[in-house]
Order: sequence, then structure tokens, then C-alpha cells
Amino acid sequence: MKTLSLLCLMFFFPSICDSKFTFPLKIYTGNFNSSVDIDFSSLEKNESSSTNELSLATDPSGKVNFLQMVNNLQGDSGRGYYIEMLLGTPSQTLNILVDTGSSNFAVAGAPDPYITHFFNSKLSSSYHSSGMDVSVRYTQGNWVGKLGTDIVAIPKGPNGTITINVATILQSENFFLPRVNWQGILGLAYKTLARPDSSVEPFFDSLVRQTGIPDMFSLQMCGAGMSASSTSDPLGGGLVMGGIEPTLYKGSIWYTPIKEEWYYQVEVLKLEVGGQNLNLDCQEYNTDKAIVDSGTTLLRLPHNVFNAVVDAIITTSLIQQFSSGFWTGTTLACWTKGETQWSIFPKISIYLRGMNASQSFRITIMPQLYVQLVADVDNSLECYRFGIASSTSGLVIGATVMEGFYVTFDRAQKKVGFAVSTCAEKSGSPLSEIRGPFLASDVSSNCAKTPAIQEPVLWIISYALMGLCAFILIILVILLLVPCRHGDDAGGGVTDESSLIHHRFK
Repeated sequence: MKTLSLLCLMFFFPSICDSKFTFPLKIYTGNFNSSVDIDFSSLEKNESSSTNELSLATDPSGKVNFLQMVNNLQGDSGRGYYIEMLLGTPSQTLNILVDTGSSNFAVAGAPDPYITHFFNSKLSSSYHSSGMDVSVRYTQGNWVGKLGTDIVAIPKGPNGTITINVATILQSENFFLPRVNWQGILGLAYKTLARPDSSVEPFFDSLVRQTGIPDMFSLQMCGAGMSASSTSDPLGGGLVMGGIEPTLYKGSIWYTPIKEEWYYQVEVLKLEVGGQNLNLDCQEYNTDKAIVDSGTTLLRLPHNVFNAVVDAIITTSLIQQFSSGFWTGTTLACWTKGETQWSIFPKISIYLRGMNASQSFRITIMPQLYVQLVADVDNSLECYRFGIASSTSGLVIGATVMEGFYVTFDRAQKKVGFAVSTCAEKSGSPLSEIRGPFLASDVSSNCAKTPAIQEPVLWIISYALMGLCAFILIILVILLLVPCRHGDDAGGGVTDESSLIHHRFK
């Protein structure tokens, strides 16, 4: 965790008669631990009668009971959302971070200063080591460990136990963080991202194959507006495996195609701040990729998009004085408790491609989602951080946005769905909304024209180049070792003085 300094900020708002209203911010000189990224046809709506999706409280096969999954998550956007799992024989209870932005199931396999306990594979009679080393690097943090298999059960999940690939984390850096209450990570993305390679079957693939549940899951994350540094974790929502639970959302589910099956990559058409279009080329929103990732804390935007959003927020909200440190995440803004001025911040909308490529819909978050409560101070001050950050690895729809919606990951139909979450409100006011359909004729037919090169492809290219270099080197060594005959006129011959070895640094 980083210690953030606090800033006393003054807002001025010109009224019609040119008078100014002042909203004072307080200075707090103490230290805070704020959370950071862990650095996870026509426009289609959900119909309860659909035969392609489960919208019932219980799967008729009896394998899953969606109602028991409604409250199986705990946590918040700052420290992540986790689910309780039972690993090994006899079972060891662990809290596992839910991450749609990676594909390995990994648990702490050794002590760490920031966790209370770890999985001891030596105590599990069902654990089998593969002997393979595995390492994973995230936007923030990394770990290395050993790959193996074991059985797992989810108390508030599908019935029974399954055999899964599990990595035991032996060393890590900036992965387990202060005051987190989880001891592992559940990667729910596609096998393309699995480490050390795609032959390692991800958890959800194993679950679908062994239980026969539908190849889909859905997420409700309910930490919106809650402090990211409180001492106890609030009830955090639900991970529904195998279908959709209708009590967790309002209205209809709006779907966008999965652009590519590695991350849950989608296509963003445009952004609006306070109802005003940023007027950027739609390819800027999809630079590198645009993904939906529950394991990322913030809404992360490509650099140019981030700067445009910040400028638009400052202009739209009529903020005349505001430290740059708030926008970059190095300072917090504090108000007297109960006096936070939400009305001065605009709402932010993200337009997503519909199932019909000529249409779109927009998901909108209110400022209570992207201006996030970090801590209460002496019951008198409330301090906030900016829930949006600049990114060098594409646009990431992280927990900042996902907390406003019930998000479905329909892998069978290759689409991601968004509906307004039943827990996305505060003091009776909604924190999110969805509108559509809109015509998408004013944007490119493909805003992500250059497909992202998947990492295994990069490995293949790297190995091929290494092999080519090795082949050339062998030939050169052979040529150097084979005696050369020189004529009396050595001026035009190859001599030791002009050899590759002698001039290797030139």
C-alpha cells in the first residue's frame, strides 16, 4: 500500500449572477493506507424464456442452486472480491480472489507477511505435483510457484468436488497486500492466458467439463460506496457459476460480443463525460485491447483517453482549482462527513458494440463509483481517491465500473452482458444505468482493426528467432574452424585480423 498525502481543495462555481459558492475540503496530516490495483441479430437483451441461458433460481439438472450463490462473495474494489473454497484432502479452507483477467488457479503455498494462512500441499493426500515451475505477472505484482493437481469444493457453489490444476505460490512480489483477506487467485479467463502454457486447463473449463453445468458465469460486486480500508470486509455479492440469477439485476441484460477469447475482450465505441462525447477516434479506446477484468481495481484508460476524460471532468464540473495529484492517484480529497459534493462531478458513459454491429448501448456510472471512499477520519472527515487511472496495456473495465452492474460472461454464446445491479444504489439513488439501442453508423465498423497478438504467438515467434540465430551461429563456428587456404595475395583474403571473432564488438 502506498501512503497518500491529503490535499485541501477549494471548488468555485459561478452562478448566473456571477456569485461563487465555496465547498471547503479539510486537511488531514495523518497517514492512510489506500488500496491499489492487484494489478483479473438486433441488439440482444436477456429474455427469461431463452433456451440458451439459465435464468431460473435453480438449474433443473440439480447441479447448481443459484440462490445459494447470491451471497458467496466478500470484499470491495480496493482489496478485491473473494470466494471461500475447500482445497485438498482433508480440505483446507481458503479465500480465493475472483479474477476474470487471468487464467491460473493459484494459492499461497508458503508463509507470507500479509496472509493469515496458506495451503500446505504436504497435508493433502489428493495433491499431486507435476514438477513444473510456473510464474505469472500481473499489471501489479507477480508470483512463482509449482504446478500440481488437487480436488476442490465450493461451499456456496456447484455441488460436489472436481479435480483442478493448482499452482502453489512459493514466492511473490506485490501480490499479497496488506489487509487483504484472501490467500489465492481464481483466474476465470480463457486457456490462452494460462501459464506456463495453454495446456494447463483453467478452473472454469474443468468445472464445466466435470459437472456439465452451462459454460457461463455471472458476477455481482456490491462494494460500491464502501470504504476500501475498513477493518472488516462487507458482504460483497455473488459469483453465479452456470447461469444467471434474476434477483441480482434490474431491467434487461444488454450484450456485447467477445471480440477475442483470451481476456474477455470487448469493443468500446466511444466515451462520454457529462453527456458530452470525447470525440476521439474509436480505435483509441481499443488501443492494445479493451477488456472486462474483475481483478483490476480501477477503470483504466489508454493515456490519450485518460487525459481527455480528466480534462472533460474538470470542464464539465466547473472545477477551477484542483490538484493534479488527485487525478494521478497521489493525493486524496477530503470533505467534512456528509458534505461530499457529488453534484459537481459528471457521470461517465461507455458505449459498447451490440450483438448487431450497427447498434450500440451505453453503460453509465455515477461519480459515487469513480470517486471512491477510502477512509473515515475521526468520524468527521471522509476522504476519497480517483477511481480512474492511465494505462499502458489497454482499456480495462475494472471493479470501479463493474460494481454498478450485474455482469454475465456467456462463454458458450461468446458474449458479455451488462444489467443494472440491484445493489448499485446509495441512499435510494441509482449509481448506474443502461440505455440503448443506439445507431453505431457514426463509428468505424471495426474499432479494433488490429487484432491483439496473443502471448503464445509471441513465444512461438521468439523461439523461431532463437532457433534461427542458433543455426546461423553454428554455421559461423564451423566456417571459423575449417582451415582456409589463402593465396600469396592476402590483401583480398579473410584473415584473423578481419574475422568476426576479433571484431565481435564492432
